Amino acid sequence: MQYHLGRRAVRTFLAATSLIAITTAAHAAQTTQTTDTSAQAGTAEQAADSAQGDVPIEDIVVTGFRASIDAALNVKRLSVSSVDAIVAEDIAKFPDQNLAESLQRIPGIAIQRDGGEGRSITVRGLGAQFTRVRLNGLETVTTSSDGASANRDRSFDFNVFASELFSSIVVHKTASADLDEGSLGAVVDLNTGNPLAGKAGFTVAASAVANYNDLAETIGPRYAALIGWKSPDGTFGASVSAAYQDTLTKEIGNNTVRWAQARFDSVDGTPCWSAPNRGGTYIPSAACDRAALTFHPRIPRYGEVTHRRERLGLTGSVQWAPSDATKISIDGLYSRFRADRREKWGEVLLRANERSIDVVGPVYDDKNNMIAATLNDAWVRTEHFFRQAQTEFYQIGGSWDQDVTDKFRFTLLGGYSKSDAAVPVETTVVFDDRDAQNYRYDYRNMTSPTLTFGTSVTDPANFQLAEIRDRPSDVVNQFRTVQLRTEYDVTDSFQVRVGGVYRRYDYDVTAFIRDTAVCGNGGRDLVLGTITCSPSTAFGPTAIFGFPVTPALSELFTLRGSGAPAGTTTQWLIPNLDATTDFTRLYDRPLRLDVGNNRGVVEETKGGYLQFDVKGTLLGLDYAANAGMRYVRTDQSSYGINSGVEVTVERDYDDWLPSFNVALYPTEDIVVRGAIARVITRPSLGNLTPGGSADGFNFRVTSGNPFLQPFRATNFDLGAEWYFGPQSIFSVAFFRKDIASFPISITRNGTFQETGLSPAVLVSSSPAALNPALQAEDIWTIASPSNGEGASLDGVEIALQAPFRFLPGLLSNFGGIVNATFVRSEADYVQQGPATVPGGLLLPVTRTSTLSGVSKRQFNATLYYEDNRFSARTSMAYRSAFVDSVSGTGNLFEGYEDITNVDASLRYKLTDYLELSLEGTNLTNAFRVRTVDDGRNYENNQFGRTVLAGVRVKI
Repeated sequence: MQYHLGRRAVRTFLAATSLIAITTAAHAAQTTQTTDTSAQAGTAEQAADSAQGDVPIEDIVVTGFRASIDAALNVKRLSVSSVDAIVAEDIAKFPDQNLAESLQRIPGIAIQRDGGEGRSITVRGLGAQFTRVRLNGLETVTTSSDGASANRDRSFDFNVFASELFSSIVVHKTASADLDEGSLGAVVDLNTGNPLAGKAGFTVAASAVANYNDLAETIGPRYAALIGWKSPDGTFGASVSAAYQDTLTKEIGNNTVRWAQARFDSVDGTPCWSAPNRGGTYIPSAACDRAALTFHPRIPRYGEVTHRRERLGLTGSVQWAPSDATKISIDGLYSRFRADRREKWGEVLLRANERSIDVVGPVYDDKNNMIAATLNDAWVRTEHFFRQAQTEFYQIGGSWDQDVTDKFRFTLLGGYSKSDAAVPVETTVVFDDRDAQNYRYDYRNMTSPTLTFGTSVTDPANFQLAEIRDRPSDVVNQFRTVQLRTEYDVTDSFQVRVGGVYRRYDYDVTAFIRDTAVCGNGGRDLVLGTITCSPSTAFGPTAIFGFPVTPALSELFTLRGSGAPAGTTTQWLIPNLDATTDFTRLYDRPLRLDVGNNRGVVEETKGGYLQFDVKGTLLGLDYAANAGMRYVRTDQSSYGINSGVEVTVERDYDDWLPSFNVALYPTEDIVVRGAIARVITRPSLGNLTPGGSADGFNFRVTSGNPFLQPFRATNFDLGAEWYFGPQSIFSVAFFRKDIASFPISITRNGTFQETGLSPAVLVSSSPAALNPALQAEDIWTIASPSNGEGASLDGVEIALQAPFRFLPGLLSNFGGIVNATFVRSEADYVQQGPATVPGGLLLPVTRTSTLSGVSKRQFNATLYYEDNRFSARTSMAYRSAFVDSVSGTGNLFEGYEDITNVDASLRYKLTDYLELSLEGTNLTNAFRVRTVDDGRNYENNQFGRTVLAGVRVKI
């Protein structure tokens, strides 16, 4: 069952909002309030300072969910700039299983999931590459290969870390001069433990959780522990924590790998070419022309993806405060994230093979799609994919906070971090049956198509082992940072902040391939070298194109839980990876450089800032404000491989980034905020290479541009907040981002030979490598990034939260949190659109669409209950459809449909030291639906529900 709520989600949000809104009047009417936050009064103010970069947020000590709400609201309330926070309920007890899934509760933040887990975030409509992340005050990047592809950009993958390692997250939505540059969206601070914030003596906490996914039907362990010690005089503290998790989840469904136009061999018995299968000239006709100009699925298929994830995390912190004026801290974090991904598919490879396929009984819709047909001489393919990936991350950092005098203080901060995302194995083995008859696809139900194989796909005699691939790679990100921050109190209401920073960022990608196509007579020795199949052996339904498949080389796969309609084939043979890789001696083959994915960037940034902070009263109105200028110089060196030679391009640029934030206080409980700032995000790393890459499957050549300008924008913010009671707020914030420079892809048509690239850059198993004629005759899309004309983004955030204290008895222990974000954005994209004549060029078109990753509507709602022993929460997160990226093969855009995720948590304290928990994520088993252009199917997958049962001890 699929959950795509649309209007239903809006109604649910409005109903929840109405319920919580009742509390507003109730709280406003109360003349006497009792609060449970007096013990936090001092720490909340420190938390607000930490939002400005002064005092670590983990100084907050909280003992329950309500207290954590209050602490987070105090961070927001006392900050001059726009800040949101999430604070752990207790030490080593983060409120969600995943950092990204916690962040989606914050207004304006949405997440992107991979394999059923949150991986990256968007803030106010801007994607992950526009968000900078700091760990204990130091900027860093960590990447993984947990999804369908490796992260080779500036995006931060939150799934690398176990959430138990963190005590708080602070999200800075507006810029200030003393805040690190590089973000058009937000700066996110992740904070681990602070031993001096705890009680004197030893603190020990430990938890054990069993993790069960109902689709995978497996149970995995999750453990966490923390030991902390603080000296009786409060001058020295140390803590260590560890977390381990091992889970198995499944992703089951279907996809098409986009849609395409192409000319077929025949349509309903009408020959489309003067010679069958290959060669000859095209014969125009009504049947053939219509089939050629409509879009058909490129690789219609069902399958199963299995995700095995293992996380190990360690943190350590030592703090020494010999006096009230001095504090020295050293923090370290290590994380190892292993992610194995296994895919099993049964498909038909229309892509680049339409020339030999006969179409019977095509069905067309009113959106120019061939949504159903029977195919003869089809390329039936089954494949088995396996990838081993591991990210190792570590960071060591230190800070020295010193009050030199009562008016002057400084913080010296420095450290090093490294993220190494390695993929030692990425193997695909393919079985082909290239003369299959009576294959039928039917996409009249776009999300759940009927795919029926007309010939046996369980008989080894019908298959040959046709392709083997292995593509190991490695992505390394490194940061070195030294930063000095100083503050001088000119008066009690006027402060000057001056600082400087040096940062070096190294990004390196190395990648190799062992791909080959097996052709000829199937001799075993053929696979040991690079093979170019001649047209007579690579194409044509009667060719011997590989090794005969035997039972020893294969295994039977059964598709379960896909929701496929009756008539869909659900059993087929797939390669046995161990047997086939041993038989072909795949891992003995020499590695060949993957030219387009061997590249790197070195960025050195040097800069400083001057900021003035003021507070006071003007015309009877209390206010606080900061205004400043941040200067940064970026020295950038990019390298890549061009025409077989490593090329390095160096350049530099400067940015002056003014900012202004003001907070007005009409009453004690109302804050009105305004902000304006000039901001930048440096160009996407993949676009900066001076080299290029060639895609011989989609006939596309892409080259980089090391002279791309940064994304530059002016951000405007205006908001109001009403703190009408404990744990209570009603807020509205308007924001606008005028993006002056927005890199776009410029495309043209031409042959591969025109590019001057060597055919050696083509993957040997691709159609273009197998048939050299395609390099000289077929039209390729040749693309490179360039600086565009810019874009705009406007939006509003609305948030409301409160406990239901006006209700009687036990009902007063309930409370709610709701928020909504509405975003409008647009940018012009130049794309290669559909061909208008059979076999013709893809024509350039300009289309206006939303910015990549922008959902027009986002809703979040949480209903909670808490008393002295028992607490419960249920949360709903809704995200409307969004464009994920520009597309290819004549399609313009691809993206995701709207989705709603529901999570819940129950906790019960048996004693002050012992707590039981039961939690669930994705309780409605929401499907992820991806589409191309006008609703064409890209994928429709489910991930199952996850239930976690555990116990926690704290002494």
